[in-house]
Amino acid sequence: MDAFMQAAIDEARRGLAEGGIPIGSVIVHDGRIIGSGHNRRVQNGSAILHGEMDAFENAGRQPASVYHQAVLYTTLSPCAMCSGAILLYGIRRVVVGENKTFMGEEELLRSRGVTVEVLQDETCIGLMRDFIAAHPALWNEDIGVEPA
Repeated sequence: MDAFMQAAIDEARRGLAEGGIPIGSVIVHDGRIIGSGHNRRVQNGSAILHGEMDAFENAGRQPASVYHQAVLYTTLSPCAMCSGAILLYGIRRVVVGENKTFMGEEELLRSRGVTVEVLQDETCIGLMRDFIAAHPALWNEDIGVEPA
């Protein structure tokens, strides 16, 4: 397993252990992690702290050139909000752990020149599959869907 995807998985597990949604992300520049995070909507009562957004927040202010050269790793296909941040900051490559439990805006990213690589990692799939089964209402809230 790629060490950076493993770091994203570790972040997802951290979020789950804190009572949140198990989605993690890291931003890598020049072979080192400059920002890492996990979904902290539940923990912080936040409307926007998805894993990718938390990683951006923790990376902090960076010159545009750093983000343009960076790679974002995320355990789950990025939603519209996170994809917007990826586009805004000019990330050119995204490595996705899985998109079987949720398909985000991968086509939007690709249409804007972002390379998107999907691993279909069994650990990532299992984390989300188990979480969604156990907490469907919380999951629906996270992705902005009204329960049926």
